[in-house]
Amino acid sequence: MSGTEDEILHHDFYTAERWNNWLNQVKESDFKFEESDEPQGKEGAIFVNMEDDIILACLKIIAKFDRDQISAESALQMLSRIRDIALAEIEPISEDADLMIDSLQTSLIGSFAACECYLGGDYDEKDSVDDLVKVALEAEASDDIEIALATVAEIGALILKGNSFSDKTMEEVPYGLVAEWLDGIESISAAMVGSDSYKDDEEDDEF
Repeated sequence: MSGTEDEILHHDFYTAERWNNWLNQVKESDFKFEESDEPQGKEGAIFVNMEDDIILACLKIIAKFDRDQISAESALQMLSRIRDIALAEIEPISEDADLMIDSLQTSLIGSFAACECYLGGDYDEKDSVDDLVKVALEAEASDDIEIALATVAEIGALILKGNSFSDKTMEEVPYGLVAEWLDGIESISAAMVGSDSYKDDEEDDEF
Protein backbone atom coordinates (compact mmCIF):
# COMPACT_ATOMS: atom_id res chain seq x y z
CA MET A 1 0.00 0.00 0.00
CA SER A 2 1.73 3.17 -1.17
CA GLY A 3 -1.12 5.69 -0.91
CA THR A 4 -1.23 9.13 0.64
CA GLU A 5 -0.52 9.69 4.31
CA ASP A 6 -4.24 10.07 4.96
CA GLU A 7 -4.96 6.72 3.29
CA ILE A 8 -2.18 5.02 5.24
CA LEU A 9 -3.40 6.59 8.49
CA HIS A 10 -6.84 5.03 8.05
CA HIS A 11 -5.41 1.65 7.08
CA ASP A 12 -5.71 -1.05 9.76
CA PHE A 13 -2.24 -2.47 10.32
CA TYR A 14 -3.72 -4.53 13.13
CA THR A 15 -7.32 -5.16 14.22
CA ALA A 16 -9.16 -6.17 17.38
CA GLU A 17 -10.54 -9.10 15.37
CA ARG A 18 -7.00 -10.32 14.70
CA TRP A 19 -6.13 -10.11 18.41
CA ASN A 20 -9.36 -11.90 19.37
CA ASN A 21 -8.53 -14.69 16.91
CA TRP A 22 -5.28 -15.25 18.81
CA LEU A 23 -7.13 -15.24 22.14
CA ASN A 24 -9.53 -17.84 20.75
CA GLN A 25 -6.55 -20.00 19.77
CA VAL A 26 -5.24 -19.70 23.33
CA LYS A 27 -8.63 -20.83 24.69
CA GLU A 28 -8.72 -23.80 22.32
CA SER A 29 -5.14 -24.80 23.18
CA ASP A 30 -5.99 -25.45 26.85
CA PHE A 31 -2.46 -24.22 27.66
CA LYS A 32 -0.82 -25.48 30.85
CA PHE A 33 2.69 -25.01 32.22
CA GLU A 34 4.86 -28.12 32.02
CA GLU A 35 6.66 -29.39 35.10
CA SER A 36 9.93 -29.71 33.17
CA ASP A 37 12.12 -27.02 31.65
CA GLU A 38 11.38 -28.34 28.18
CA PRO A 39 9.80 -25.95 25.65
CA GLN A 40 6.03 -25.74 25.92
CA GLY A 41 5.51 -27.00 22.38
CA LYS A 42 2.81 -25.89 19.98
CA GLU A 43 0.57 -24.44 22.69
CA GLY A 44 3.38 -22.28 24.07
CA ALA A 45 4.32 -21.12 20.57
CA ILE A 46 0.94 -19.38 20.29
CA PHE A 47 2.11 -16.67 22.69
CA VAL A 48 5.35 -16.13 20.77
CA ASN A 49 3.40 -15.86 17.52
CA MET A 50 0.90 -13.44 19.09
CA GLU A 51 3.75 -11.16 20.12
CA ASP A 52 5.51 -11.43 16.77
CA ASP A 53 2.29 -10.58 14.94
CA ILE A 54 1.90 -7.36 16.94
CA ILE A 55 5.56 -6.42 16.51
CA LEU A 56 5.49 -6.95 12.74
CA ALA A 57 2.47 -4.63 12.53
CA CYS A 58 4.44 -2.00 14.49
CA LEU A 59 7.48 -2.47 12.24
CA LYS A 60 5.30 -1.89 9.17
CA ILE A 61 4.35 1.48 10.63
CA ILE A 62 7.98 2.29 11.47
CA ALA A 63 8.95 1.39 7.88
CA LYS A 64 6.35 3.85 6.52
CA PHE A 65 7.81 6.53 8.78
CA ASP A 66 11.39 5.70 7.74
CA ARG A 67 10.39 6.09 4.08
CA ASP A 68 8.82 9.50 4.83
CA GLN A 69 5.39 8.22 3.78
CA ILE A 70 3.89 9.25 7.11
CA SER A 71 4.80 11.76 9.81
CA ALA A 72 5.87 10.80 13.30
CA GLU A 73 2.53 12.09 14.57
CA SER A 74 0.57 9.84 12.21
CA ALA A 75 2.76 6.85 13.04
CA LEU A 76 2.21 7.43 16.76
CA GLN A 77 -1.57 7.55 16.20
CA MET A 78 -1.50 4.19 14.39
CA LEU A 79 0.79 2.70 17.02
CA SER A 80 -1.58 3.89 19.74
CA ARG A 81 -4.48 2.03 18.08
CA ILE A 82 -2.50 -1.23 18.14
CA ARG A 83 -1.39 -0.59 21.72
CA ASP A 84 -5.01 -0.13 22.84
CA ILE A 85 -5.96 -3.48 21.29
CA ALA A 86 -3.01 -5.48 22.63
CA LEU A 87 -2.92 -4.05 26.16
CA ALA A 88 -6.65 -4.08 26.85
CA GLU A 89 -7.74 -6.15 29.83
CA ILE A 90 -8.85 -9.61 28.76
CA GLU A 91 -11.50 -11.94 30.08
CA PRO A 92 -9.90 -14.68 32.23
CA ILE A 93 -9.17 -17.88 30.30
CA SER A 94 -7.29 -20.11 32.78
CA GLU A 95 -4.70 -19.45 35.45
CA ASP A 96 -1.76 -20.57 33.28
CA ALA A 97 -2.97 -18.87 30.10
CA ASP A 98 -3.73 -15.65 31.99
CA LEU A 99 -0.18 -15.61 33.42
CA MET A 100 1.29 -16.03 29.92
CA ILE A 101 -0.88 -13.29 28.44
CA ASP A 102 0.00 -10.98 31.33
CA SER A 103 3.70 -11.65 30.68
CA LEU A 104 3.20 -11.11 26.93
CA GLN A 105 1.43 -7.79 27.53
CA THR A 106 4.20 -6.69 29.91
CA SER A 107 6.87 -7.40 27.29
CA LEU A 108 4.79 -5.56 24.67
CA ILE A 109 4.83 -2.48 26.93
CA GLY A 110 8.59 -2.45 26.26
CA SER A 111 8.03 -2.88 22.51
CA PHE A 112 5.49 -0.04 22.28
CA ALA A 113 7.64 2.27 24.42
CA ALA A 114 10.58 1.58 22.11
CA CYS A 115 8.58 2.43 18.98
CA GLU A 116 7.27 5.63 20.58
CA CYS A 117 10.78 6.66 21.63
CA TYR A 118 12.11 5.99 18.12
CA LEU A 119 9.32 7.92 16.42
CA GLY A 120 9.76 10.83 18.82
CA GLY A 121 13.53 10.86 18.38
CA ASP A 122 13.88 10.80 22.19
CA TYR A 123 17.22 8.99 22.25
CA ASP A 124 20.92 9.60 21.69
CA GLU A 125 22.52 7.48 18.96
CA LYS A 126 25.85 7.71 20.79
CA ASP A 127 24.51 5.90 23.86
CA SER A 128 25.60 2.33 24.53
CA VAL A 129 22.91 -0.34 24.72
CA ASP A 130 24.88 -2.24 27.37
CA ASP A 131 25.30 0.88 29.52
CA LEU A 132 21.59 1.70 29.23
CA VAL A 133 20.65 -1.81 30.38
CA LYS A 134 22.64 -1.16 33.56
CA VAL A 135 20.91 2.22 34.03
CA ALA A 136 17.48 0.57 33.62
CA LEU A 137 18.32 -2.13 36.16
CA GLU A 138 19.61 0.47 38.66
CA ALA A 139 16.38 2.44 38.24
CA GLU A 140 14.28 -0.70 38.79
CA ALA A 141 16.31 -1.54 41.92
CA SER A 142 15.54 1.97 43.20
CA ASP A 143 11.82 1.49 42.44
CA ASP A 144 12.03 4.26 39.84
CA ILE A 145 9.87 2.38 37.37
CA GLU A 146 9.22 5.40 35.16
CA ILE A 147 12.94 5.95 34.55
CA ALA A 148 13.45 2.21 34.06
CA LEU A 149 10.80 2.06 31.31
CA ALA A 150 12.05 5.26 29.66
CA THR A 151 15.54 3.76 29.56
CA VAL A 152 14.28 0.48 28.10
CA ALA A 153 12.41 2.56 25.49
CA GLU A 154 15.69 4.25 24.57
CA ILE A 155 17.38 0.85 24.26
CA GLY A 156 14.59 -0.25 21.91
CA ALA A 157 14.92 2.92 19.83
CA LEU A 158 18.62 2.18 19.38
CA ILE A 159 17.77 -1.39 18.31
CA LEU A 160 15.28 0.01 15.77
CA LYS A 161 18.09 2.29 14.57
CA GLY A 162 20.26 -0.75 13.88
CA ASN A 163 22.16 -1.39 17.11
CA SER A 164 22.27 -4.85 18.66
CA PHE A 165 22.20 -6.56 22.03
CA SER A 166 25.22 -8.20 23.63
CA ASP A 167 24.22 -11.76 24.55
CA LYS A 168 26.38 -11.50 27.66
CA THR A 169 24.52 -8.39 28.83
CA MET A 170 21.14 -10.06 28.43
CA GLU A 171 22.30 -13.17 30.30
CA GLU A 172 23.13 -11.00 33.30
CA VAL A 173 19.70 -9.34 33.50
CA PRO A 174 17.83 -10.68 36.56
CA TYR A 175 14.14 -11.52 36.32
CA GLY A 176 11.92 -8.51 36.83
CA LEU A 177 10.06 -5.79 34.95
CA VAL A 178 13.13 -4.63 33.03
CA ALA A 179 13.80 -8.22 31.94
CA GLU A 180 10.20 -8.58 30.70
CA TRP A 181 10.31 -5.24 28.86
CA LEU A 182 13.66 -6.18 27.33
CA ASP A 183 12.05 -9.40 26.10
CA GLY A 184 9.80 -7.16 24.00
CA ILE A 185 12.88 -5.35 22.67
CA GLU A 186 14.56 -8.66 21.85
CA SER A 187 11.43 -9.64 19.92
CA ILE A 188 11.80 -6.46 17.85
CA SER A 189 15.46 -7.28 17.21
CA ALA A 190 14.62 -10.86 16.19
CA ALA A 191 11.83 -9.70 13.86
CA MET A 192 14.17 -7.21 12.16
CA VAL A 193 16.87 -9.86 11.69
CA GLY A 194 14.42 -12.58 10.70
CA SER A 195 12.88 -10.88 7.69
CA ASP A 196 12.55 -7.45 6.19
CA SER A 197 9.31 -8.30 4.37
CA TYR A 198 7.54 -5.84 6.68
CA LYS A 199 9.24 -3.08 4.67
CA ASP A 200 7.47 -4.11 1.45
CA ASP A 201 4.35 -2.13 0.55
CA GLU A 202 2.60 -5.20 -0.81
CA GLU A 203 2.80 -6.97 2.54
CA ASP A 204 0.27 -4.54 4.01
CA ASP A 205 -2.46 -6.19 1.99
CA GLU A 206 -2.42 -9.04 4.50
CA PHE A 207 -3.91 -6.75 7.15
